[in-house]
Amino acid sequence: MFQIEVNNVHKSFKNVKAVQGISLAIPAGQFTALLGPNGAGKTTTVEMMEGLKKPDQGEILLQGMNWQKHEKDLRKIIGLSLQETRFSEKLSIRETLRLFASFFDLEDVRVNEVIALTGLESKSKAMVGTLSGGQRQRLALATAILNRPQILFLDEPTTGLDPHSRLDLWNILKTLKDQGETTLILTTHYMEEAESLCDYIIIIDEGKTLKEGRLADLLDENSRNLDELFINLTGKTLNAKNEIL
Repeated sequence: MFQIEVNNVHKSFKNVKAVQGISLAIPAGQFTALLGPNGAGKTTTVEMMEGLKKPDQGEILLQGMNWQKHEKDLRKIIGLSLQETRFSEKLSIRETLRLFASFFDLEDVRVNEVIALTGLESKSKAMVGTLSGGQRQRLALATAILNRPQILFLDEPTTGLDPHSRLDLWNILKTLKDQGETTLILTTHYMEEAESLCDYIIIIDEGKTLKEGRLADLLDENSRNLDELFINLTGKTLNAKNEIL
């Protein structure tokens, strides 16, 4: 059984067909990058997997369960971090994590573990309102992994971060990957990020899957790296920072 199954899923908003028949099958422990230009349907697809949006057509299963019948069970096994996560500015990092830990009846020992994993020890007493962008993103990731999720969804987690902060997050995710207990769905506009972190690449545009597979299997003489593959498939270009234009 696959950890995540998306079967012929469709989603429209008025006259916009955001997702048009996407199907995915993701095994346990795999780190998967979902790539595409702006408006390709990435976020809508992920939000349906997260239970935040309901498909118009098709089926989504997480560990064989669906959101219609098993929402309570699914909330226990997933973690998610959105493009921008807002926290109370007047709580400290530790207080914020204790609050989220209470939702899962977790003890302080788990809060301490997550603070250490995300490198926030020296800032644990700092108020959220004083944190840098990179520190806020580490806090967002910390809340997402508190419950030791079997499935983790990260929607553009490093957008807007400086290279040092981005590398910090990559190292945290690589540690999770090495532990082998988490299945990751990552959306990103950074080709290097997808290439560095993920085992499997899925490229979509206009709500449809264009190509998917392990990177080595996707490349050829016309697409020598992920940048070229993306450009050749979507017709979109990348800027000097490797971001999709």
